[in-house]
Amino acid sequence: MKKLILGSFLLALLISAFPFENHFSQYPETTERDLGMFENEVTIRDSAFIGEVDYNPGLQEYSFSISEDKKPGEIQAFHYLYKSIQGDFILRAHLSFEKDTGSGSNSGWIIRNNLSSESAEVIAQVNNLGAASLESNTIEGLKSEKIKVPLAKANVLQLERRGDVYYFSSAKFGEPFTTVKIENENLGNEVFAGLFFDPGREGANGKVIVNNVRIIKPAGPDFEQYHEYLGSNLEILNVETGKRKILYTSAHSIQAPNWVNNDKDLVYNSNGYLYRYDLKSEKVEQIETGFATNNNNDHVFSFDESILGISHHNQEDDGVSSLYIMDPAGDTFPQKITKDGVGASYLHGISPDNKTLLFTGERKGKMDIYSIDIDNKKETQLTDTDYLDDGSEYSLDGKYIYFNSNRKDKMHLWRMKPDGSEQEQLTFDPNHNDWFPHVSPDGKWIAFISFPPEIDSGEHPFYQRCLIRLMPVDGGEPKVIAYIYGGQGSINVPSWSSDSKHIAFVTNTACN
Repeated sequence: MKKLILGSFLLALLISAFPFENHFSQYPETTERDLGMFENEVTIRDSAFIGEVDYNPGLQEYSFSISEDKKPGEIQAFHYLYKSIQGDFILRAHLSFEKDTGSGSNSGWIIRNNLSSESAEVIAQVNNLGAASLESNTIEGLKSEKIKVPLAKANVLQLERRGDVYYFSSAKFGEPFTTVKIENENLGNEVFAGLFFDPGREGANGKVIVNNVRIIKPAGPDFEQYHEYLGSNLEILNVETGKRKILYTSAHSIQAPNWVNNDKDLVYNSNGYLYRYDLKSEKVEQIETGFATNNNNDHVFSFDESILGISHHNQEDDGVSSLYIMDPAGDTFPQKITKDGVGASYLHGISPDNKTLLFTGERKGKMDIYSIDIDNKKETQLTDTDYLDDGSEYSLDGKYIYFNSNRKDKMHLWRMKPDGSEQEQLTFDPNHNDWFPHVSPDGKWIAFISFPPEIDSGEHPFYQRCLIRLMPVDGGEPKVIAYIYGGQGSINVPSWSSDSKHIAFVTNTACN
């Protein structure tokens, strides 16, 4: 854990760079600084020391210790961790104020043209009581606008820029976002974006903890999916606390992690190949798949991890996705299970007894859920509707198959018996399209991804503002456990850790 303090040399550069009046706090010089994803820090509008920032790289967490005794009438100062950025972006963070933080303390995101006290700015903030607001200030305060968000105890903040419009989404963790917007034409394409910490006008002694900090560069309006790809973050999430950690970042599109080998490894696909990420060594190794080098993100391990099932686009069958099984350690000749000429097949589950594969099959001109016997290759149709049924997965005890279907307008979660009987709906939220139910190994929970309502219910595209949600295995009110920018490839396959405490998933951002 390293304290983040501003060196005197940088102070001299900053002061000389801005001809207008500006005051920055004096910090002792240091050569060892770790700001995480931020470039630098500064205290704006004051010469007095108002606190220290610590960054814990192991937890990927920031903590700001507030210490100020401001007198009435003095100009309010704030501490600013910032990064230079261009164009559109999404900023997100979870904030918590410790109990002894002073009244009037604020924290959140600020977008600014420069580091002076006179910069135009957009502020998305929450105070120590959980009241959230969005504010826009022009240069020299000639125009100011503030929107209060009608929420109680907000602690998740997201500020997004699209052109000159700024969207502020806030929530109490576990609930969907409430969004307001504001325009500011006074901010340039090149801006500073970062976290700020304001100790408050009445003085303070306390701490603000900030985690799950993300700075995202989204796909542009002309982005062509499946021909262009954004970079990827391989992440893990504690489902109880909601705390996340980025394990690995790639400029490639990596997708659909499985947590395997007693939670020591994560397996994902990228560019048609499969890779194994070792959590201890942080090394990546390619898995041998022989001729199967055009694999999509529908790869599944059996419950005992003795079988790895893959969906490979078979060039001998016009490139359609076909099902194979192979040795999880690597295989030069995977065994083909589905037949040629029957239609596309996308794997999603393996039965607990390792005898049956579950998949979404394009048969009879539509997509339904099928099972196939590994030994005799016989297919059994389990669903038969005019809508899309997908994402099928066995529970560990083998009593149910969980899946998603848009037969009731939106995409919702369902379950049925292994023979396809007793199909019952589990989610009913009209404001989300729910995909890919994954049952925890202890049989208590379902984790799934929810797409926004404007997305067609039959699609699960890349690069969307999505939620990962959690609900009891028999149904109930879902709660949000992650606010993500992702979608296709984020959590398509079973991704629980064996202890049912964590899940793995992929988020996306353009590489700077």
